[in-house]
Amino acid sequence: MFSTKQLDSFKKRTTPFYFYDLNLFRKTLEQIKEHGVSKGYHIHYALKANSHPQILAEIVKAGLSADCVSGGEVERATECGFSPNKIAFAGVGKRDIEIEIGLKNNILCFNVESVQELQVIDQLASQNNQTARVALRINPNVDANTHKYITTGLKENKFGINEKDLPDIFKLLPTLNNIELVGIHFHIGSQIEKLEPFKKLCLRANELNDIFENKGYTLTIINVGGGFGINYSNPDENGIPDFKKFFGTFEKHINLKPHQQLHFELGRSVVGQSGSLITRVLFTKTGIEKNFAIIDAGMTELIRPALYQAKHEIQIISDHANRPEKQYEIVGPICESSDVFRTGYEIAELKRGDILAIRSCGAYGEVMKSQYNLRHEIGTAFSDETE
Repeated sequence: MFSTKQLDSFKKRTTPFYFYDLNLFRKTLEQIKEHGVSKGYHIHYALKANSHPQILAEIVKAGLSADCVSGGEVERATECGFSPNKIAFAGVGKRDIEIEIGLKNNILCFNVESVQELQVIDQLASQNNQTARVALRINPNVDANTHKYITTGLKENKFGINEKDLPDIFKLLPTLNNIELVGIHFHIGSQIEKLEPFKKLCLRANELNDIFENKGYTLTIINVGGGFGINYSNPDENGIPDFKKFFGTFEKHINLKPHQQLHFELGRSVVGQSGSLITRVLFTKTGIEKNFAIIDAGMTELIRPALYQAKHEIQIISDHANRPEKQYEIVGPICESSDVFRTGYEIAELKRGDILAIRSCGAYGEVMKSQYNLRHEIGTAFSDETE
């Protein structure tokens, strides 16, 4: 994964820092274009996964659209070159000022998540003498079989509109003079590793699409969200997700009308494997039954293990030839007992100063960092070194 040249540069840098392999990132984008964009699908990149300007520059260059979940992300998207007519604005709790940012930029559409939000957008659009294009986010009640914190499509999630509310929606829509209904939207969860939930989503989307058509609504956008997972346990052998199978599932099971476009909102699968968190071993110590390796990265730099019990592969990238394997609790320096990256982790014997790479951190890593404990801001490095 890491070249001698890259390792030499790491040794000179202050750790921890995020490192991005732009070569792998661009190859991933090419696969998305080959298996998705080439079929006429509209791929929105989810800025919540990683909104670094250099990452977004590559997304824009690849011709993808943007999926935003805050006014700040809408502003970042436009600043980084996304055309407003390629920006979808989702999020269960949009503030009035954020809705106005979307209206001001005349974005493609708002993904609306409640009856009340629909009314508020109509009111704000009226005040600005505008018509807001909207897609209704409907909960299809499909279990994504993923972590409970990243399951979003069940009927009792905070996200989206339940099917039981559709009669009220159909009564309300004719009274909203500043709303144009352009589509329906779904998102069932994140880090979905099997394709069966996506097949079930297609079948439910087909049913709901027919319901809207039968009510006289001509929808142009069917947005099936994202959620396609990556392989955290073997990032080197599975650096690029199988987009051929992913998009093929929708090609086989979704039923679009002649006037409809299929939209996706992919984040983790686009950028997740391209990023690593580079860190150093500060200290090692032996407990009563455990060995501890204390590194200089913590939950302030990567919160996923503490928040989701996520397991990232950790590799020694400094010289460690002929060292025996040893089991460690690999922990950070933050004053919280939850600041643990791996427990009972088998790795070559660690020594103070060893440089480690915590892999598969390109998504929901750098964007979620904090300065808790008054931690210093960390750096970012990029490489477009080819093999």
